[in-house]
Amino acid sequence: MRRVVAALALFVGLAAGPAYAVLPDEMLDDPVLEERARNLSAELRCMVCQNNSIDESTAEIARDLRVLLRERIVAGDTDQQVLDFLVARYGEYILLKPRFSATTLILWITPAVALVGGTILAVATVRRRAAGGSGPELTADEERRLKRLMDEPPSA
Repeated sequence: MRRVVAALALFVGLAAGPAYAVLPDEMLDDPVLEERARNLSAELRCMVCQNNSIDESTAEIARDLRVLLRERIVAGDTDQQVLDFLVARYGEYILLKPRFSATTLILWITPAVALVGGTILAVATVRRRAAGGSGPELTADEERRLKRLMDEPPSA
C-alpha cells in the first residue's frame, strides 16, 4: 500500500508541472503574444527573489515587470527591443543568462579556466604519485621505531 501511495504522490508531483505566478488579469488575449511574453519573462530575473524568473515570482516587482513586458509587446516591440529596454532600465543583472560582453567575460571564462586548471592539477597529482613521489624516505632509526610501534599490541 505504501508503494502505491508513494507512486501516486510522485505522479501528482511530476504532473503538476512548473508553477507560474502570472495572474489571469496580466495575460494577453492573443495567445501568440502571450507565448512571447512567457518566453521572455522566463529569461528575466526577479530583482527580489534573485534566482527565480519573473514568470515564477510572486513578488510585486515581478508582477510590475510582467505587466511592463506585456505593454512593450503590445506596443509592437520585438523580443530583442523588449530585452534591450529592460536591460537599459535595470542593468544586465535582470537577465538570468547574461549576455557575452566585456563586462560579463569573467562569468563566461571562469568555468572553463577552473575545468582546465583542475584537470592539470589532477594529472600532475596522478603523475607524481605514479613516479613514487610519496615524500622523503625514512631513516634507519625511523624504520626501527615504526616497526616497534607496529609490533606492539594495542592498549585497551
